Parts: sequence; C-alpha cells; structure tokens
Amino acid sequence: MLKTIKENVQAEIVEKRSKFIANIIYVHTVEEAEEYIKNIRKKYYDAKHHCFAYRIITDNGIVNRASDDGEPTGTAGSPILNIINKNELINVLLVVTRYFGGILLGTGGLTRAYSNSSIEALKKANLVIEERGYEIELQINYNDFEKLNYYCRKNRINIINVKYTQKVICNIEVNKEEKDKLLNNLNELNFKIENYEVVKEKNIRKTVDK
Repeated sequence: MLKTIKENVQAEIVEKRSKFIANIIYVHTVEEAEEYIKNIRKKYYDAKHHCFAYRIITDNGIVNRASDDGEPTGTAGSPILNIINKNELINVLLVVTRYFGGILLGTGGLTRAYSNSSIEALKKANLVIEERGYEIELQINYNDFEKLNYYCRKNRINIINVKYTQKVICNIEVNKEEKDKLLNNLNELNFKIENYEVVKEKNIRKTVDK
C-alpha cells in the first residue's frame, strides 16, 4: 500500500514579489502527467517557468522525473521531487509555475520557494492509500440498497456508481481482503446480493489520516 492524493489541489505563495503557483495532480501514467504539464503551460502561458516533478508507479517500476525548466540547475525540479519522495507519495505530479517579480532570489531562495510552495499544496491535499484491488458490480433489490450502503460505509468501501433498473446495480471498489469477506460470506449478510461480477482488477484508493 502506498500513499497518494484524493483530489487535485492548488496553493500559492509570494516570495520577494515573485508568485509561485503549485498544482498537485493525481495521475495514472507518464503520458497523463506530460499532458497535464502541457495544459498548465497553456493555462499560465505568460509565466516564464513551469518547474515540475512526478513519481508514478508503472508495470516496470517507479518512474521519477524532475525539471528545472530554465531555473538554475537543482533549484526547482529536485526540491519538488524531494517533497514528493519525503512524503512517500506515488502517482502524483507537482507543477510549480513562477511569475518573476523582478527581484533575484538566488539559488537558496529559489530552492526554498519551490519547496515551500510544494509543501503548501500538499498541506491542502487529502491523502489516501492506493493499493491493488477490484471493481465489482453487484445487483440487489431496492429494499436492500440502504443496507448495502450502510455495510459499505461501515467497512470504508467506495461505491463508485449506481444504476437504477429493475434491480439496483452498484459498482464498488474493494481490496482482496474486503472482496473475500464480502463474497465468501454472502449467506451471513443482512442484505441479498442477487448477482455479482468482478469487473476488473485495478488500483483503488482509501482515505487515511494525515
């Protein structure tokens, strides 16, 4: 199990009239991260620097990348990546956009500014545990829906989609332990699962305390 963020957040700091805008973004792949970087460059097209770092888990291991984007070597990308690594995060992209305020900060000042803006973004983020799990589709009767809801809340299971047809069709996310507990004890539940299908194996996220 590894930590990541629940949702994308932004933070700003000002250092000697330079504005640093930090965006921390949840990403699944390197390609997705690179696309977000392009979009941020377009959004803040009038800013000179868009320094970034990301740490993404892939089938071939963890990919780390950092860029100073024109700032002095080692003053931006590496400090941002250090914040990600220090907090043991995966599948995150952190981009810090700088609007130059006319006063040179020096290498030490730049390192502090990029680090502090990253820290401020992380303070605003809700952290979650990411682990391998499953998406399961359940079919239940309408009169059992509230009981299923209660079971999921009690066991911190995410209901990610609900469709109302002749039956209620719910898609839930569970880890292996939760999957086994649910499907191996169907007769002990206080609601009846009419049918179920393991849709796919996937990464799932669960909220944790900071």
